[in-house]
Amino acid sequence: MLKKKEIFVTAFALFSLFFGAGNLILPSLLGFNAGNQWLIITIGFSISAVIIPILGILAHAKLQGTLIDFGKKISPTFSVIYAFLIYSISITLPSPRTASVTHEMAIQPFWDISSWFTSSIYFGLVLVFAMNRSKILGILGKILTPAIILILLLVIGITVFSFSFDFGTTTITSPFTNGILEGYQTFDAIGAVVVGGVIIISINLRHKNATYEDKKSLIRSAGWLAGLALFLIYLGLILSGALVHDNFDANTTRTALLSGLTINSLGTIGNFFLSILVGVACFTTAVGIVTGTADFVRSRFNDSQLAYTITAITGSILGVLMGQFNVGYIIAVALPALMFIYPITIILILLNVTPEKYASPLVFRAVTIVTFIFSIPDFLGSINTVDIAKDTFSWIPLQPYSLGWVLPAFLVFVITNVLTQKKPNSI
Repeated sequence: MLKKKEIFVTAFALFSLFFGAGNLILPSLLGFNAGNQWLIITIGFSISAVIIPILGILAHAKLQGTLIDFGKKISPTFSVIYAFLIYSISITLPSPRTASVTHEMAIQPFWDISSWFTSSIYFGLVLVFAMNRSKILGILGKILTPAIILILLLVIGITVFSFSFDFGTTTITSPFTNGILEGYQTFDAIGAVVVGGVIIISINLRHKNATYEDKKSLIRSAGWLAGLALFLIYLGLILSGALVHDNFDANTTRTALLSGLTINSLGTIGNFFLSILVGVACFTTAVGIVTGTADFVRSRFNDSQLAYTITAITGSILGVLMGQFNVGYIIAVALPALMFIYPITIILILLNVTPEKYASPLVFRAVTIVTFIFSIPDFLGSINTVDIAKDTFSWIPLQPYSLGWVLPAFLVFVITNVLTQKKPNSI
């Protein structure tokens, strides 16, 4: 049996890997716009930003493999294509977003420097660290995450006890589904299928003699602890945003609101420290994404160092090009990619945590194909072909909420299992 201390160490590692730029800047503005519906929107946000990612970690606990293993029941080719898509999206959107958040929170408030300059220097350093691996990033992560959490807890605590529980009227039409879709922007479901493999490798290196069940139990316990910590932070930030509805302009940005909350609670010095900590934390995340993507590409090209180098350079160039845009723009641009890849990712996570009896290769293939087909209208709606999506596919349940794939996927799961159970020898 692995010690309880190991559970907390692994839980902290998971929390650190999940807790990035999106986790910091999204919740407070969500609460600000949610008003008196803040609790409903918190539940929706937690489904896609906490529950699904933690289920992804539980799936890794069951598989104890890599990202490739998530789609292996569909086909080896699908697994590779899916992995390439995941890593391509990672270096194109969440990685550059870390530079944008750093500019808006840690550079722009203090120095008159262009975002082009910030993103160029930022990803120049990312490339240096990716090409010259160092343990300093891991050490920084262990120091930064507790420091950021401490400041956020102070901000949340002071805000909650400083304002009366008087909430404004919500500006959001469908708080629950809006919360779910906003949770997509954390990229944590994608993060779960990627970082879960990293955790598996780490545990295997530290505990070479641990049994499959020991490792499974460790990852499960650590996953739920990390999930609880994420939920409490989100709950506090959303509530804080909802409480200050009269103190900020209705058009305030995500980064401006988080900075404003910190200044109101801890003063300018507190905001300065948070900004610096967020900037360095974002940097370690970007290095992790670029390095992880380069490692994956190298593994597909016979461990070629040239493939690693080309990927790291490409990821850094993409980071400069996208990172010079503001956070709001990157979030808007990310929406179509998320509407395309998130439904498939969620389904793969759910199927991989489902007992083997109900998750045959046939079920995997059928449910994934149907999910892909019925998520197309949501994808079209996200690229400004809203009228086409609404008029043509309005008959699909939940389609107006951009969740048109949910019911068809569930029905196909049930039907396929009924057919499969009747034919025990079916594939």
